Parts: sequence; C-alpha cells; structure tokens
Amino acid sequence: MGGKQGPRHKRDLTRRKVVVAGAGAVVAVGAGGALAAGAFAGEPGTAKGTGAGRKPSATARACYKLTSETTEGPYYIDADKLRQNITEDREGIPLTLDLTVIDAETCKPIADAAVDIWHCDALGLYSGYESLSSGGGGGAPTGEPPSGTPTGTPTGAPPSGGPTGGPGGGGGGHEEPTDDKRYLRGTWRTDRQGRVTFKTIFPGWYRGRCVHIHTKVHVDGKWTAAGYEGGHACHTGQFFFDEASVLASATVAPYSTSTTERTTLTEDTIYDQSGVTGGLLKLQYDKKRIARGVRGSITMGVDPEVTHDGTGSAAQPGASASATASPTAS
Repeated sequence: MGGKQGPRHKRDLTRRKVVVAGAGAVVAVGAGGALAAGAFAGEPGTAKGTGAGRKPSATARACYKLTSETTEGPYYIDADKLRQNITEDREGIPLTLDLTVIDAETCKPIADAAVDIWHCDALGLYSGYESLSSGGGGGAPTGEPPSGTPTGTPTGAPPSGGPTGGPGGGGGGHEEPTDDKRYLRGTWRTDRQGRVTFKTIFPGWYRGRCVHIHTKVHVDGKWTAAGYEGGHACHTGQFFFDEASVLASATVAPYSTSTTERTTLTEDTIYDQSGVTGGLLKLQYDKKRIARGVRGSITMGVDPEVTHDGTGSAAQPGASASATASPTAS
C-alpha cells in the first residue's frame, strides 16, 4: 500500500464468495464478548480515535486506537468455511474467542462484517499447508517443556520445511494450498453489537513465531444464501497470547510433545509490543487447570473506509494502522 488515498472500494469488489459447507457444518454458539461500550475510557489500551475525514459521534469519547495491521502471511485461504466452530478433529486446549469490531473513529460497532480467523494446530501445522509446515511434535516429550528463554535461533529464518515467508513467517507472498484440509479456519458474521464468537483450540508454535492467530475483517460486502460476496478487507491482523498462558499450555499434551524452539512474545518480529492495540488478547482460565479451557477476548478498532489486505508494503511487521492509509495496495 502507499500513495494517495483512492476511491473507496477501488479493489476487492469481487473479493470472494463464501461457500457454505454441507448440512451441520455451521455450528451456532452464543455471541458472548464485551459490548462495544467496553471500548470507552477505562480499559487498557484506549486512546482518542485517530481516524480522519469523519466527524466522531457524541459518544466517541475515548475509542481504542486503530488496531495494528500486520502481514497476511503465506497461509491464508479465502474463506472456505462459513462457521463458528473451527476445531474439527484437532486436539488441544479448548479456546473460546470473543471478538468485537468497532469503528475506531466513532466507537460504533460494525455489524454484518465478515471476520476470518486461521491458525496452526497444537503442533504448529497449518491446514492446507501441512507439507510446508514444520510442526514439532511426534512421540513422547523430550526434555522439559519450552521455557520463557528460547534456545537456538528462534527469530531467524525458519529451517527447511518450516513455514515460509522470511523471518517470522509473516510475509513473503501467498503460498498455494498443498492439501484439502481446512481445520482451524473459519468465517462468521458480526452481530448488531459488532460481536462474533469462535470455538477453536489454543494454538501451538513453530520456529520463528510466537503463539498467534491470524484475522481479517471484511466490510461492505453482502450476505447471501451462498455466503458473503464483495466488499473489502479493512483490517488484517493477528492475536497474541501472553507468556504465562503459553507456558501453562506447554505442560499439557499434545503441546508438551513439541520439540520445536519457541519464540517469546517480546522476541516476535510481528507483534509490535503495544498490548491491546497490537492484538494482545485478554485471557481467562484456571491457572491450575488450563486444560479445561481458555476464553480470549479483544476489541478491534478498524477504519471501514480503507483497505488493509495485508499484502502491501505498508503492512510490515510491527507497523500500526494509519487512518490515512491508501485504500489500494501496491
């Protein structure tokens, strides 16, 4: 991305058509999550809106900053599954993800947006790209679970056979899928409060990246009997997990069988260290029994009038969203 802001919807108007899976594939779960009102002053990571060209409403007192934009990464697949429960057959700690999407300028919730999430499994494998993912499990655990001090070269280029895309596995262009599996991927619609909930598992890790979940927010499309059509991506980002939760997960199978060096949150090349604005999730779980499940939540402040598809030069590791970003990507 770059240059002057062009007309709205200049690109991505023929974005995609979500194909609804067969009967029973759409799993209804409660919306949950914090109301958009929770994005006002008093929550961590709040600040006055930074959007340009639109007058804030009377209630726009202290919105979240625009949520940080990141690279799309090489393993995005364009909305194969319209569903909230994306777990399929993957083993791991149950994770309920409560997301809220608001306009960072006005603090108003964004309804009817299409939210994508995708991430690796407990052993670092991405569906659709298992032959390109390095993973790290197999057999019984060797040695102690990963500690807070990674060994080896965790933030360098991945080894042969590991995730591609340069340091951190965050860019390098899109890779074509190598298999038909689609676990831990899904798209769902935000409700009137801008909320959407997904059921999944706590992600694992692979060399070069900390534990994370990818996300996209699409607006201005239409929901039809076939799914979601048109529109553009106004946000491409990632969600992150604090070190305490990751260390706790590493004591639970199958995470405990991983032999892959782990990159910590502070060493990651994509996370910009800005807390909630950078995608850091608020997590709730029993510290002594994390295997029972984790609930994560976050409010994403976006600018619905721009395009952030995660493939342009402006979407660099650690780069924050800009209210004046071009709606087209170069």
